[in-house]
Amino acid sequence: MAEKNRTLHIEGMGCVHCEAKVKEAIEKIDGVSKVIVSHLAGQADVICDENTPDDAFSTVMEAFDGYNLTGMDDGNLRPDSMARIETREQADAFIEAQVDLLQKQIGDGGVLLALSGGVDSSVVAALLIKAIGKQLTCIHVNHGLMRKGESEQVIDVFQKQLGANLIYVDASDRFLDKLAGVTDPETKRKIIGGEFIDVFDEEAAKLTGISFLGQGTIYPDILESKDGIKAHHNVGGLPEDVKLELVEPVKLLFKDEVRVVGAALGLPDDMVNRQPFPGPGLGVRCPGAITRDRLEAVRESDAILREEFAKKGLEGKVWQYFTVVPDFKSTGIKNGKRTFDWPCIVRAINTTDVMEVTVEHFEPDFIDHLVNRIITEVPGINRVLIDYTPKPPATVEYE
Repeated sequence: MAEKNRTLHIEGMGCVHCEAKVKEAIEKIDGVSKVIVSHLAGQADVICDENTPDDAFSTVMEAFDGYNLTGMDDGNLRPDSMARIETREQADAFIEAQVDLLQKQIGDGGVLLALSGGVDSSVVAALLIKAIGKQLTCIHVNHGLMRKGESEQVIDVFQKQLGANLIYVDASDRFLDKLAGVTDPETKRKIIGGEFIDVFDEEAAKLTGISFLGQGTIYPDILESKDGIKAHHNVGGLPEDVKLELVEPVKLLFKDEVRVVGAALGLPDDMVNRQPFPGPGLGVRCPGAITRDRLEAVRESDAILREEFAKKGLEGKVWQYFTVVPDFKSTGIKNGKRTFDWPCIVRAINTTDVMEVTVEHFEPDFIDHLVNRIITEVPGINRVLIDYTPKPPATVEYE
């Protein structure tokens, strides 16, 4: 399993001859399962099992002056020497190196990619298309936790406009049935992650030559999972019997870097600067046991919020904004009658790397208008609350 493997990072690659020489030498070491060497990236990543001794690699590398063993880890640590990607030139260099690494890792194999239409998966899709073209099969799974109109938009943009090889799977009932009655946030994330892998395995069985699973993992996902803040559906939330090798080309990038790379790849601006959407979807914005009526209240209130942000010219200026409908009710009055309905929480934040976030403050008139629309148009909602808590102490999402 990937969690039990370690990766040795070697820097100092400089030519095709060195690349082949190092690869041949290291592949002879017992316990090495794969060697991915790129002179364009100037590095070698050696995947080995947990019992391979560090000094085994040091002995081999003594024969290669100028190489630097930068450490053994689980493959999910960003090197200290890695510069922040801020310019087009840096993004182009990253893309060139990643295309080379992807071609070496994948060879002539096929890749399945979970394509939500969000920034991370879109950039991964563009990188893979550039590297391996039609070897990539994009799968959009409608798990019933999408925002209003989201699946339709994904199909329009990726299939009709970009010509991607896209498979659409409507698994709404399947996901929601499995999530019924589940209240623990970590358990919900693992169910969603597990179902995604099961869907991919089933789709892979219908295809030939599929041996890789593409994921839009980014570095904050890894850091939060590593520090025990929360499990992400694509970091440690996968079932033990994963049959596909992972392909995660942006896993060492922060969100702002992913956007710079996406722009360099030529993705549309409204896609690159689209506000992020979590892999578990509205499931993390429907705290507690997910019910279809409360989920619909989240979906409708979120659609109103996005519509009002667009009208006010805040679209693209505020990093992320969404609604949450928690699993408790309070009394209220509607049409002269007593109600016992949910509150709707509105959250809007700004950040560059997702490690720290500040909150967006609204004008009073805008709040009044937003509250009126939500309590009037969304069934089951009788209060609207504004969340002005930064990160830390609060995380971006509620679960």
